[in-house]
Amino acid sequence: MPALKPTGIFGTVTWIGRVADREAALAAEPLAEAELTFAGIAGESHGGLTRRSCSRVVAQHPKGTEIRNVRQLSVLSAEEIALIAAELGLAALDPAWLGASLVVQGIADFSHVPPSSRLQAPAGATLVVDMENRPCHLPAKVIDAVAPGKGRTFKAAARGRRGVTAWVEREGEIRLGDALRLHVPDQPAWAPPDARRAV
Repeated sequence: MPALKPTGIFGTVTWIGRVADREAALAAEPLAEAELTFAGIAGESHGGLTRRSCSRVVAQHPKGTEIRNVRQLSVLSAEEIALIAAELGLAALDPAWLGASLVVQGIADFSHVPPSSRLQAPAGATLVVDMENRPCHLPAKVIDAVAPGKGRTFKAAARGRRGVTAWVEREGEIRLGDALRLHVPDQPAWAPPDARRAV
């Protein structure tokens, strides 16, 4: 029996990008298409089969430990980007400023799709959603360079709207205009048996 349910929900790819060196600059280079390999998008600094652990997983691994790379891509929602822009008082927010790999349109509450969901392109390329991406301070400098004073409030405005991180399960090409079908895990929402557990 399949463990994932194909839904009737599709997200249209409205933007594709690549950041060659996130240490040098976060702003992404826009692309018309990208070849997804098991290591992610070719030339992307977040690519690779493994990565060095960071502060996000310090409770599991000492910082700098080599671990499986489930943060190959940063996938954002066009609708959520528009909400962030409105909160910042901007007419629009360029996905390039956020270091985005993909932007999709048409999936409600995108940042909270269940972990392990799949986004599958028409040609078969498939991404696995790792988890919600947490806002960080890095886009602030990029935003401030274009809209002085707006970057400092990005982190608060992006809370719950920063999209998801994902990794490549099946290789293939992805293009602007592709309709990515959402597949979700076939399981009930988990509720802890002990509500007093530590958070």
